[in-house]
Amino acid sequence: MSFTVQYVAYLREAAGRSVETRDARAATAAELYDEVAAAHGFRWSRAAMSVAVNGRVQPWTVRLQPGDEILFLPPASGG
Repeated sequence: MSFTVQYVAYLREAAGRSVETRDARAATAAELYDEVAAAHGFRWSRAAMSVAVNGRVQPWTVRLQPGDEILFLPPASGG
């Protein structure tokens, strides 16, 4: 399946891009994150992050469909 994956903040820096189209066998958002984390060397675990699919925050177990847009959301800091 093909997905559009968006990266922000630290993830964008680590991936070297803000968006990519990725072909993957992942059935869930968790599986897709594990794949891209290994490919790009992300240091954040899923437990510290959230995921949005097609503009809605979802649980990591959400089933993905071809063409979904996935946004991985690392922890935010600020002051």
